[in-house]
Amino acid sequence: MELDDRQLAALASAGPVAEELSPLVGDGLLVVHGGKGLAPLAEWLRGAPAVTVLVGDPSTPGDTPAGFDLYLTTRPDPPRPWVQAPIGHLTSAVSAQPLVSLAAVALLRESEGLDVWAGLAAESATYAALLGSAPFLAWRQGRPPRPTPPAAEPPVLVHRHDGCLRVVLNRPQVHNAVDTPMRDALVEALALAAADATIEVVELSGAGPSFSSGGDLEEFGTVGDPSLAHAVRLTRHPARWMHLLADRTVVRVHGAALGAGIELASFAGRVVASPDAFFGLPEVAMGLVPGAGGTVGIPRRIGRARAAWMAVTGARIDAATARQWGLVDAVEG
Repeated sequence: MELDDRQLAALASAGPVAEELSPLVGDGLLVVHGGKGLAPLAEWLRGAPAVTVLVGDPSTPGDTPAGFDLYLTTRPDPPRPWVQAPIGHLTSAVSAQPLVSLAAVALLRESEGLDVWAGLAAESATYAALLGSAPFLAWRQGRPPRPTPPAAEPPVLVHRHDGCLRVVLNRPQVHNAVDTPMRDALVEALALAAADATIEVVELSGAGPSFSSGGDLEEFGTVGDPSLAHAVRLTRHPARWMHLLADRTVVRVHGAALGAGIELASFAGRVVASPDAFFGLPEVAMGLVPGAGGTVGIPRRIGRARAAWMAVTGARIDAATARQWGLVDAVEG
């Protein structure tokens, strides 16, 4: 549905929930052009059963109305929360996954006011629910799991030098895709640092051509029981440990930092990217939301609206854009 600011005000005045916006009835996307007089509608927008986007010109950043999920403009290098992008990219993404797109933006709205642990728990619950959804099952059936070549080395290398603990993701043959053994080994390394106050710095990096291509696709949905998958994330969540160690953690990113790769890194106190690094959240296209902490850590770095853009569209951003947005703290190399 496309409206101007006056039409949106009229729609909001008709009732607290506009069911015609829902993907159960319509296309699940509300596009508003213009932004005058919309400040009082922020709470109404947060309850809208659709992805909401304001399209306009952020000529006066202080006048940007709150409450929308995304803010799109044609202006180059716009200020936060705006993204320079055509509306067609978003329209196509929502059309392809309307139910999951709504789940993603609703989760981002909810997590905005939560502490890190509560946000991770909310994300995990949404992710677990989607593991049993038709969109995810369709993706899984279209991409049956394939055998992974056995690794000759431990999935995580841990070395200590004086007060520095160097942790290296070590599945280079699959771009450091995070599988269960790697997750468990990473949690053990981070827990070791948390228990030892003499470890002053934790440096996390990746072996091979990429920091991490994200979660191992061959494991997605293979647990079988979504409640068990939820319990595992609540028990062994690397992002929780990254958050607890944030003031001592530096992550060095190169190549692909997709899905879990950038989600985990976003919790570090400092993220340094190489010029060839690129970032993205591909989960919505698979019928899922980010499940490694992305709806918690990434909005804290770049804001909810830009996180929603990355999550819903799956668009990749380069190192320079990541630095400009604050997703990384420096680009070096």
